[in-house]
Formats: sequence, structure tokens, C-alpha cells
Amino acid sequence: MTTTQPSCKVVLAGSIAKGLLAEVSDGLKSIEQPPHLLGILANADPSARLYAEWTEKTCKENGFQYTLREVGKDQVEETIMNANADQAIDGIIVYYPIFNSRQDQYLQQIVDVSKDVEGLSHRYIFNMYQNIRFLDEAQTQKSILPCTPLAVIKILEYLCIYNTILPYGNRLFGHTICVVNRSEVVGRPLAALLANDGACVYSVDVTGIQKFTRGEGIRKRKHEVEDMDGWGLEDCLPFCDVVITGVPGEKFKFPCHLLREGAVCVNFSSEKNFGPEVKEKASIYVPATGKVTIVVLLRNLLRIVQNRRAGNSKPAEAVEKPEKVEAANPRNMA
Repeated sequence: MTTTQPSCKVVLAGSIAKGLLAEVSDGLKSIEQPPHLLGILANADPSARLYAEWTEKTCKENGFQYTLREVGKDQVEETIMNANADQAIDGIIVYYPIFNSRQDQYLQQIVDVSKDVEGLSHRYIFNMYQNIRFLDEAQTQKSILPCTPLAVIKILEYLCIYNTILPYGNRLFGHTICVVNRSEVVGRPLAALLANDGACVYSVDVTGIQKFTRGEGIRKRKHEVEDMDGWGLEDCLPFCDVVITGVPGEKFKFPCHLLREGAVCVNFSSEKNFGPEVKEKASIYVPATGKVTIVVLLRNLLRIVQNRRAGNSKPAEAVEKPEKVEAANPRNMA
């Protein structure tokens, strides 16, 4: 009796992370001393602690310095300000959530932009949504992107969803992608980045569905957003060849019966959004992204050090006038 092989290939984040680690290792050789990352932990969230432990392990295994400071909630602001002024610290990561309120957004904004490895500062967020890919006119300093959205992009690049024949900024042209989660930290930035790279993106949240695109024929400089009134998953999923989920609740399960045959499915939540039946419809399934996210964090730290070095070698006025940067530059932002 013959048995058929499963049509779905499961791809683990660790396999994808190896290639990115090689890139980081090469970049590390070009700087004088190992970058120093400071982690600030002020909550009892097991996922945050696990993330901190993975970060420390990955740093130490790959030649980076890492220090974890565990502090009370009322000490986070002072800890960030002290780290901003400490020349021995190259990058800062704060393990959120802390207050689960707008106070967390305030903390994100007081991290010095030159040490913000998470890409959450206003300057970086503005550039991301406006599709501005560099910090300076000479285009020697690349803007920093949020770690988890960038990790998902790197995963899609690894899976060859990005078409490398096309120019940067257009490499997702022809793809329709569903992102289930529209949080300000991951879901919305991810939808914007994918649309800025040429995809048609359906962003799904409890409040409804929005469509992110750069217009017909991807002719616009940056993405625009359209509310899809009355739409549900059953309306957009037939069009989607890639489905990305990140719902943080254990009760949520993606309705896999709505998946298009052969869709690529990626889960970035700490919970398993897809049930085992995803393998009956998907062609590729990535069940988690954590290990890629941590390598992207190191990659961002390395880029911050490289940006600082490039900035020090340029005239001050070339660095201090970001408003003149051309947004639609065809060179890569990631």
C-alpha cells in the first residue's frame, strides 16, 4: 500500500534564523567592539521573560554583549534615561507590556532614537508609515523597523514570496495578504510595510477589515487605507495567497476551512492561532517567529551602530534634515 506525502511543508523559525545570523556575523566583523544591548524587564509576563532569556542566549552565542536589568514599574523611566546617557550602552529594549496603557507609549518615545533597537520611536514610526527608507540625504543610514514586523518580512523573503526580479518596493506586487491583528505594535505596522512593498493587504481586527494598498498598479508613493464595510474573513480570504496571524488569545482559532488552497500561513502570536487542520489546506506553515525576531533585534542593533558611525563621518547638516529625504527611493528599507 502506498502512502501520500503531506502537501504542507512546516518551516521552523530556527532554520530561517540561521541565514540571518550569518549576515549579522559578517556585519559584526566590520566594527571595533561588540555592541552592548540593555534589556529592561519590569513585568511578570512569562512571554516577556522568555523573550529576555532568548535574547541573552542569542547575544552571547553571537558575540554581542547583553545586560538585563529587572526593575519595578516606577523605575523604568529613570532606567531608560540613565541608559540613554550611558555611552557603554549601544541599544535598549524594553519588554512590554508594563502598564498596558498609553504610559507604555510614553516610555517608547523616551528611548533615545539612536539606541532604539525596536524601531518604536516617533522618527522611525513616521518613516515606516510614510515609506521613507533612510535617515539622511546621502542614504547611508537606514531607518530602523519594528522587530516582529521585520521578522515576518524576512520570513516571507526566505520563503521566496518576495519576487527578487522586481525592484525593491515592488517585490510583493501581485500578492494578496491577510494579516489578522491590527495592534499598533505589530499588526498595523506589518500591514503598512507589506503594502509599501507592493502587496494588497487585508488587515483584520475585531473592529472590522481594512485594505492597505499603494493603489492600482502600485503607483502611489506610500500605502493608503480603505475601510471594507460589511466584510468578514469569508470575503477576503478567497483572494489571499498569504495569511499571517497574531491574535494573543488562547481561545482564538483561525477558521482554516476558509483558507485558499495552497496558501502560505505564518503565526507570530505566542498562542497557536492555527489548528492542526491548517496543514490540510496550506502549502507552507510557519508556526512561530520568535527566533527570527531575536536575530532581527541583533540586526537592528548592528544597524544602529553602523548608522552612528556613518553619521559621524558626514557633515552635521546632512543628518539633521530628514524632511528632505526622498520617500519613494527604490533601494531596500529592510
